[in-house]
Amino acid sequence: MHVQSIPMWTGKGNNYAYLVTDEPTKESVIIDPANPPEVAPELDAQIKAGKIKLSAIVNTHHHWDHAGGNDEMLKHFGKLPVIGGKNCQSVTQTPAHGETFKIGERISVKALHTPCHTQDSICYYMQDGDEKVVFTGDTLFIAGCGRFFEGNAQEMHKALNETLASLPDDTKVYPGHEYTKSNVKFCLAVSQSEPIKKLEAYANQHQQTQGKFTIGDEKLHNVFMRVNDPEIQKKTGKTDPVEVMAALREMKNAM
Repeated sequence: MHVQSIPMWTGKGNNYAYLVTDEPTKESVIIDPANPPEVAPELDAQIKAGKIKLSAIVNTHHHWDHAGGNDEMLKHFGKLPVIGGKNCQSVTQTPAHGETFKIGERISVKALHTPCHTQDSICYYMQDGDEKVVFTGDTLFIAGCGRFFEGNAQEMHKALNETLASLPDDTKVYPGHEYTKSNVKFCLAVSQSEPIKKLEAYANQHQQTQGKFTIGDEKLHNVFMRVNDPEIQKKTGKTDPVEVMAALREMKNAM
C-alpha cells in the first residue's frame, strides 16, 4: 500500500487529501479531495505516467472542506463511485459500520462509523499485510479531536476510546488536518507528560505529522484518549469518562 499526502494549504484549514494505491494493480482512491485545483494536477500527472488507476473518491464526512470538491473531481475525472457518509456531495455508496471493501488486490478497507463531529463521519481502517493505517477525517487528530458540531461527548468518547482505540496499536494515523502544534499546546496545558513533550519537540521540527504517529501513540499523548487517567480527571474535576471528554472539549474551545 502506498499512501501519498496531498496538502491543500491555499486555504486556512491546512487540510490533507490522501491518495492510497494498491501497488500490484495501481488501483487508487483519493480521500477528501476538497480543493481540486491542488489535487487534480497531481492525479493527472500520475495517471499519465501510468502510476495509478483512479477508481473512487472516498470521503470521511460531508463538510465542504472534505467533500466539497467531489462534483468538480467527477467533472474532471469522469464517473467514479463516491464512497462516504450519507450527506456527502454526490455520494453513491455509504458503507455500513464494519463493512469491508477492497482497493485492488491487497488493500482491505473497513468502514468505522464515528458520529459526533458530523453524524455521517466515517473513519477508514486499511490493511495490506502487516501495514495498518487509519484515515480519521475530523474525528481524531494527532493529539486532538474534532469539535462536537453534530454530536456530543458520549459519541466522541465512543468514537475515540472504543471504536478507534480498539484498532491495533501500530496503526498509523492520517487525520484530515494538520493541527498538531495547536493540539500539543492544549495537551501541555492539561498534562506535562513525557509523550506530550516528545510530540511537542517533533511538531516544532516538522511541518507535517500525518502518518508519523500510531493509535498506540495517541493513547499516550492525546488527552482526549486519556479520559480514564487520574491526572486528566483531576485537571477537569470530573471522573466519569464522558464528563471528562466534555470538559476537555470545552477547555480546548475556550483556548
